[in-house]
Amino acid sequence: MMNFTRIVRAATCCTLSILVLLTFIPQFAQAATIVVKLTTDKNSYQQGQIIKANAYAAYADGKPVLSVKKREISIKNSAGVTVLKTSMSSLGNGYFSYSYTTRSDARIGTWEVKSQIVDSADVQAETKLQVKMTAVTSTPPPPVTPPPSTTPHAGLIWNGAATCLTCHANQAKAVHGSVHYQWNGASPDISNHPVSGGKNAGAVNAYCINILGNWNGCSACHVGRGAKPTAIADQAQLENIDCLLCHQEKYKRVKVNGVFQPDTANMTVTMNQAVQTLHKPTRATCLQCHAKAGGGDAVKRGDIALAHAATTDRNYDVHMATTGANLTCQGCHVTSDHKIPGRGSDLRPSEGSLEVSCSTSQCHSNKTTTGGHTTVGINKHLGRLACQTCHIKTYARNAADTVASEATETFRTWQQNRFDAAKNQYHPAATLANDLKPEYFFWNGTSWAYDLNDQAVIDPATGFYKVSRPLGGINDAKSKLYPFKYKTAEQPLATALNKLIALDTSVFFATGNLYSAVQSGLLNMGLPAGEPYSMVTTDEYQTLNHQVTTKDQALTCTSCHGSTAQMDLKGKLGYGLKGPAATVCIQCHENKGSISFEKVHSKHVDDKGYDCSFCHSFSRPERGLKTTR
Repeated sequence: MMNFTRIVRAATCCTLSILVLLTFIPQFAQAATIVVKLTTDKNSYQQGQIIKANAYAAYADGKPVLSVKKREISIKNSAGVTVLKTSMSSLGNGYFSYSYTTRSDARIGTWEVKSQIVDSADVQAETKLQVKMTAVTSTPPPPVTPPPSTTPHAGLIWNGAATCLTCHANQAKAVHGSVHYQWNGASPDISNHPVSGGKNAGAVNAYCINILGNWNGCSACHVGRGAKPTAIADQAQLENIDCLLCHQEKYKRVKVNGVFQPDTANMTVTMNQAVQTLHKPTRATCLQCHAKAGGGDAVKRGDIALAHAATTDRNYDVHMATTGANLTCQGCHVTSDHKIPGRGSDLRPSEGSLEVSCSTSQCHSNKTTTGGHTTVGINKHLGRLACQTCHIKTYARNAADTVASEATETFRTWQQNRFDAAKNQYHPAATLANDLKPEYFFWNGTSWAYDLNDQAVIDPATGFYKVSRPLGGINDAKSKLYPFKYKTAEQPLATALNKLIALDTSVFFATGNLYSAVQSGLLNMGLPAGEPYSMVTTDEYQTLNHQVTTKDQALTCTSCHGSTAQMDLKGKLGYGLKGPAATVCIQCHENKGSISFEKVHSKHVDDKGYDCSFCHSFSRPERGLKTTR
């Protein structure tokens, strides 16, 4: 049998359609033909910019190509060198996309973008177009300015710590009672400490362990002026609140004899100008503390860095990039009476009445409906899969437009030290890394957390002493699969008492001496100096919520199904069969041998409507499937 192929090409500047594979058999009956339209968002790019390519594949009768074997995109630079060759993301209904970030030193000239689509019947189409690559200009991006003031402060004169209280006494009282000031609050989501928790209530982590003994250093990120918070909101406590820390980007402060004072020598405005131009908190004011938690930029959370203040890189964080949604922190953490909602699995207190959720009415409420995504399979996952799981494929990524590294800490040990000459301090040795894959767990929103003087517990799954754990499971109806940062550390343990020791970081930072820091830490905890101790490994998991990428960079079905490269569904996450395949299969019929997951799942769930419990150790009652034959 002979086949004849005719290829028809038509091109425009930024759009190219190719009509491919008009295949004839001897009887001259025409087979299917694919028409592919390839576009880019621009026809000219500067070095470092993102090439956004979109392809639409349809048959000659206008019906979209729904089942494909191949959806490849390749990009060649002006020297003909292939700089990218990968699969495009399927958006459903014949649409495919990919965003490629060019290098800052990308070769200038004419580049080629090519897309190849092959359907399930091996009918294929290939199309390409040309774009220009030009040298980057020296024009800086527009400055990020704070939102305009909504309070008439134009004639205000700075008169010391009580200046704001003249008009805002009620707001000061609200701040005094907040978690940001008290570093303590109700913790109903912590299973073993449901009454209260926080930095000021014994919380322990795998970073600086606890604030005990080093209020002077830790208070650099407290919204007070240096005094510790107390339960009574007297005048001294209200005047201790530093409103400008959150409400003035240009404000700087320095500690003098234990009290923070305006650092006007390093400010670009006077204090009068500072109070006259107050504004709502911006990303920059929030990040000065939250990005540098744990001792440096991006160190602690893994998904929050100073780059979030003004990055233009949508692939770094599509929500906060200035070229993306350009959201402020309050866009998700909707604040009321200075109470800020939102907590990670490792954080103790909860406050605020509005849950932080992707599906809030002003953002993605439609995405949680049965038709919220164009791919039917994704919609079926929504009841058990958090948005972050698919949309944060990696974390601790570097922003494309920053010189600094946004690497995060994965391990630290107090048994070694390094001297920071700039700060004249010793710090524990640490390992930092970029482009990390998350760990995945079912989480129901509650957690187990270690506090000072708790009995230390070894997690048999890791072999290490745990300091925080998300709670939930595959059979927990309230649980969804979430991504987490995993962090380990070497910390001191009082061996006879089986308690983790909050070594005194003020002593360690000053001397680098582990033994002295441990002895001081024991005394701070009310334990005798000289208590025997050993160094043990601790670990914790931290929820990832930031660094959401553009939708074309999200995980695809094959990222998780049929491979353990991203996550171990069958093993660690409990999706494996409840017994040997031969045993499971013969519940209903003879063993059919090796069949692909997709075919098995489609036959038993989509066609016959059988519940997961027929083959697995879990059920999905919300799907309305049959639990008996």
